[in-house]
Amino acid sequence: MIIDEFFSSDKASWDTRLLATDISEKALAAARRGVYSKDRIEPLPNAWKLKYFVKLDADNYVVAERLKNEVIFRKFNLMEKDYPFRRKFHAIFCRNVMIYFDNETKSRLISKLHECLEPGGYLFVGQSEAISHKADGFKFVKPSVYKKI
Repeated sequence: MIIDEFFSSDKASWDTRLLATDISEKALAAARRGVYSKDRIEPLPNAWKLKYFVKLDADNYVVAERLKNEVIFRKFNLMEKDYPFRRKFHAIFCRNVMIYFDNETKSRLISKLHECLEPGGYLFVGQSEAISHKADGFKFVKPSVYKKI
């Protein structure tokens, strides 16, 4: 929604698709369905609710197909030895994942994510997560946000 709003009429000139990954098929299936309760979408601006959601029933809304079609859903394990991505990313959101890893595993993951980012790209982590930005090739921007240097 934010990307759609930001690029607006220039969107056709850009590749604004999103890659959404998870290790869980169940989580991916729920994400593909794109169904949200009215309570979950309540904080959104009314214009966005009208533009990006379709009422499913009395209590639920589904993301508009136009928006769903811009998301590529893939099963992916962050612990894979080699990452299959053909292009580098401008932003990676890896939120609330590293809390489950020991320091060595976390360090390997950060290194892999660094390699997947374009120079100047951003890594977003969870609020309870932090990385050693200098050692890992990142510049601290603000809590949970790091920039590849």
